[in-house]
Amino acid sequence: MTYAVVLGEALVDLLETERDGELIYRQAIGGAPLNVAVGATRLGADVRYVGSLGNDTLGDRIAAFLRQVGVGTMSTTRVPVPTTLAVTTFEGAEPTFQFYGEPPSYSLVQPEDVDREMVAGASVLYAGSIALMREPFQSAARAAWSVPGPLRVFDPNVRPKLLPDAAAVAALRDLVEGYFATADLVKLSSADAEVLWEGATPAAAAERILKLGARAVVVTCGSKGAFVGAADGTAMLPAPSVAAVDATGAGDSVMGALVRRLLADGLPADLAGWQRYVTFALAVAGLVCERHGGAVAMPTQEELTARWGALL
Repeated sequence: MTYAVVLGEALVDLLETERDGELIYRQAIGGAPLNVAVGATRLGADVRYVGSLGNDTLGDRIAAFLRQVGVGTMSTTRVPVPTTLAVTTFEGAEPTFQFYGEPPSYSLVQPEDVDREMVAGASVLYAGSIALMREPFQSAARAAWSVPGPLRVFDPNVRPKLLPDAAAVAALRDLVEGYFATADLVKLSSADAEVLWEGATPAAAAERILKLGARAVVVTCGSKGAFVGAADGTAMLPAPSVAAVDATGAGDSVMGALVRRLLADGLPADLAGWQRYVTFALAVAGLVCERHGGAVAMPTQEELTARWGALL
C-alpha cells in the first residue's frame, strides 16, 4: 500500500473570535504539517506523521485527535515541555500567528527518531514549515530528506512573526531554497513569496523555484486561486466562489489534497496534469474556508462531492 510521511509541527491554535460581545480565544489543534497529514488522511490517504508533542494535556489531545482521524502516530515522540501555542488574530478571514513556548514542543524530533526504512518505503515525503527553523528538528528533516525513494514535497509556510530582521529572512531563504532544489513539488503562498524575495509575484517566485530545480510549483493566492508552474508552462487557476469565514489551514489543505492525488495517481507528466490536481486541491480549500478552524475543518471525499459535485 502506498503511504506518505509527513514531518513537522503540531501545536494548539488559540483562535480569536467574539461571543456575546466579548473577545475570546477558541482552542483548535493545528500546525501546518499536522493539517497536511489530517487533510490527506480525511481524503483517504495513508499518512505516517513524524513530530514531537508536548507531554501535557494539550499534547494528549493532539495525540488523541490524530488517532481518531486515522493518522499514523508510531513515529511521534512525547517531550517534557508544554505544548506550543499559536495565538491567532484575523483580518477578515486571513489569520496572523504569534507563537508562545520555549523551547517549542514541535522542534524536538532528533535525527535518530527518523525511521529511514519507513521513509524509504513511502511514496511521498512532506517537509517544511516553522519546525525547520529550529534544531534538532532541522537535522532530523535533513536526515529524512536525504533518504532516496519517495516523491519530495515542500512548503516553507513562512511566518513573519518569527523573522525579526533581514538577516533572519535571508537565513530562511537560504534554508528553504536548499529544499526547493531537490523537490518534486513546492507549494507556497503568495505572501510567502513576497517575504522570501522582497515582494516577488507568484509568477516570479515560481520561475525562481523551477530554476533552482523543483519539478513543479504551486503558489496559492487566496480567493484569487493558484499559480501553477511546471517544466512545460504556467497557468493561473481560479478558486471556486465560497462564503469564507476562516482561512486557517486553507493552504495546508491544498497541500494535503495534492499529497492525496500524488499517492493515488503519481507525479503528473505535464502542466495539464498539475492543473487537474490543483483544481481538486482548490475545491478542498474552498470547503475549508467555509468552516472554522484548521485541522478540524479538513473535509472528506464524500463532503467534497456533496459540496462541489461535477467540479471534481
